[in-house]
Amino acid sequence: MRLILMGPPGAGKGTQATFVAQHFGIPAISTGDIFRANVGQGTPLGLEAQTFMDAGEYVPDEVTNKMVRNRIAESDATEGFLLDGYPRTTAQVAELDQMVEATGHQIDAAVVLTVNEEELVQRLLQRAQTDGRADDTEDVIRHRQTVYAEQTEPLIGVYRERGLLVEVDGMGDVDDVTARIFAALNDLPRS
Repeated sequence: MRLILMGPPGAGKGTQATFVAQHFGIPAISTGDIFRANVGQGTPLGLEAQTFMDAGEYVPDEVTNKMVRNRIAESDATEGFLLDGYPRTTAQVAELDQMVEATGHQIDAAVVLTVNEEELVQRLLQRAQTDGRADDTEDVIRHRQTVYAEQTEPLIGVYRERGLLVEVDGMGDVDDVTARIFAALNDLPRS
């Protein structure tokens, strides 16, 4: 199973990615987690990524694409993967298509979690308090929502046109959202 998990910041992608990846026995690959790890370790990639992350901007495609290409080439991703936070732009969609086609596979589905914008802001403000995430100020959170609407929402149309889009209501209890995702994905053919 090769999946993309989409949705605006705060939609619960990270939480759901863990459950979905375990369910299908594939690695959850989160660009956000990889960026934060590199920032924490002070790597050159992390230092470059941090300036964009602090401003609520997307990390440039060339950095992100290289990281994802390297990650999906690792042995644990041979049988599939779940991408959380990638692709975020139409240029990244084209790059991902090339990466996956080079392995003789295809993307099975793009799952998008839909959540009310004000709910998203409140979730992220709460997360900032509980996790101590300095990058989650209200201004940055609202800017991320705008960037998502401008740059990532068009991808929903791309995957809808390809017949790969699976829309799931991301509101409510975590277990209920997980059950909705599983119900939508369990009958999909696998590449």
